[in-house]
This record gives sequence, C-alpha cells and structure tokens, in this order.
Amino acid sequence: MEGKELANFIARIIKEKKGDDIVIMNVKKLTVLTEYFVVCSSLVEEHSRSIAEEIGKQLKDSGEKITNIDRGTSDSWIALDCGNVIVHIMTEEKRKFYNLERIWQEVEPELSRKKRSKENLD
Repeated sequence: MEGKELANFIARIIKEKKGDDIVIMNVKKLTVLTEYFVVCSSLVEEHSRSIAEEIGKQLKDSGEKITNIDRGTSDSWIALDCGNVIVHIMTEEKRKFYNLERIWQEVEPELSRKKRSKENLD
C-alpha cells in the first residue's frame, strides 16, 4: 500500500479498536522520515497495546509490515514505524503533554478528529 492508503487503513483499524481523536497528518514536505503520521489517543496503556497489536496483526495479514516499534519505558506512547506511515498511539495524558499537532502545526490534518461519544464507552 502507498502512504495515504496505508494511513487510512491504519486509521480504520484504530477506529475498530476504539482509539480516540484519530488524526492523519501529511508530513511529506516537512521530513524525509515518512510521508504520514497517524496519531490517536487511548484510554490506558493496555488499550495502547491492544491497538498496536491489532495494527500489527492486520498489517501482517495484508502483506505489510512494521519495521520498528518504540515503546520507550512504558506503553503510554507507542510509535510504530510502518515505512511510509509512523503511528503514534498515546494515552490521553501523554497526548496532551506532548501535543504533536502543535509541534507539527504547519501540517493540516487530512482526517478530521474523531472522538468517541460517551455512549460508545458502555
């Protein structure tokens, strides 16, 4: 899959796993590292792991791969390097603190934020 198609595929997986506040950012003109960032929030570290595991499973099933996984010292921020796409899965606390969208503010999100409604949490 090419960058945008892969980013959208990953965003759908995140949505299926109830990830929150999903944003796709086209960063092609700002970095040579990747073409897209997919950023999402999770409720807790276990939720982050679950999202990351499902992304890995579905990518493998579709013939794609994750080239690197960076968890740092905990699963409150998991970064998945999928080549043309880097996925950032962050707990809400980490997401607010690091505010990647502010850092990459020149980038216009390609996918509007999708928030879970309280009804979906039951």
